Amino acid sequence: MRLPLYQVDAFTDQLFAGNPAAVVPLSQWLPDTVMQKIAAENNLAETAFILPDGDDWAIRWFTPEAEIDLCGHATLASAFVIAHFLKPGAGLIRFSTQVAGELRVTRQGERFSLDFPARPGAVAEVSADVLAALGVAAPEAAFAARDLMLVYDRAEQVAAVKPDFAALARTGRKIIITAPGDDVDFVSRFFAPSVGIAEDPVTGSAHCTLIPYWADRLGKPELTARQISARGGQLWCRMEGARVQIAGHAVLYLEGTIHV
Repeated sequence: MRLPLYQVDAFTDQLFAGNPAAVVPLSQWLPDTVMQKIAAENNLAETAFILPDGDDWAIRWFTPEAEIDLCGHATLASAFVIAHFLKPGAGLIRFSTQVAGELRVTRQGERFSLDFPARPGAVAEVSADVLAALGVAAPEAAFAARDLMLVYDRAEQVAAVKPDFAALARTGRKIIITAPGDDVDFVSRFFAPSVGIAEDPVTGSAHCTLIPYWADRLGKPELTARQISARGGQLWCRMEGARVQIAGHAVLYLEGTIHV
């Protein structure tokens, strides 16, 4: 079996930045074990598998180790592939998902805006083992949704974090760390070694929790954000009731064929 493969750098307008995602269009679902093996072979933070569903698309996302419930950068990458190669010129792309409901992506010139569910966090305690694994002091505040979000005072504190990834994996937690930005409204980093992602370069789904917090704290619905990983990424965000808009660019890196 020959399957098309695209690799796209998401949340950036430059190659070798943002978050690389693989996109594999299918005509029918493969066995879960095969999709997981393809994701492991790709060895990227996410591989998205997309399948036509009438005029819309179904989507699933796999890390090298597990299927996950929601992924922003691989959804952006999938919309980019559809709009440029599979359905050229598409301005509105709808995805059905297994857990996250319907997701919509709107093309705005060369920028794509993801319509995702908001996931505001509840006030949470941070265990000593999480802090020790991150090598940080207690945060200003902490909130838990799907991910545990730690809030710090300064962007420099976020940039300086050097986790012990093996220890962090043992906690089983996916961690967002965030702080006010200097030339953007907020910055963040994201760690999920328990599902095979040591540090994710740019994490759209984490912004489902980041945006509600910062929109409330700053008192405005429109926000600019930067994920300050080594590769880095830029996001334009908006709070809209129970939904968030997460926008960014994408760049094609690779087209190829998988032989399965």
